[in-house]
Amino acid sequence: MAIFSFDRELRFGDCDPSGIAYFPSYLNILNGVVEEFWATIGFPWPELMRVRKIGTPTVRLTCDFSRPSMFGNALTFTLRIGKVGRASLHLAHVVSGVDGIRWRAGQILAATSLVDHHAIAWPDDIRAALVSHLHADEDVQAVLS
Repeated sequence: MAIFSFDRELRFGDCDPSGIAYFPSYLNILNGVVEEFWATIGFPWPELMRVRKIGTPTVRLTCDFSRPSMFGNALTFTLRIGKVGRASLHLAHVVSGVDGIRWRAGQILAATSLVDHHAIAWPDDIRAALVSHLHADEDVQAVLS
């Protein structure tokens, strides 16, 4: 039941001309957090993609932005696994600054074959790693709904 946490300062290139976080940059950062998560549980993307030929595309993403972040703000990105399906993975993200939550995101990834680009069941070793970190409490479910 791990909560994965990654700290990141908001950089100049992440912001619009007014100095506020630009949402496409936020999504790029979020993708980096997901990549770090996979490496942390023992399945770095280069291995998944090049060796095992498994892709993990996002098939659904919902975001709720509650307060702006500014250039130079230190942000904490937390990621929790809410559900592991046959070929899906439901992630709950919460992004916070020193003054509280900035935004939340619910994300669903799919396991796909990079050979034929069809959905595949999670291989047993990957499923076991994901399930061992399952964190399906009310807070996670609120982000995912």
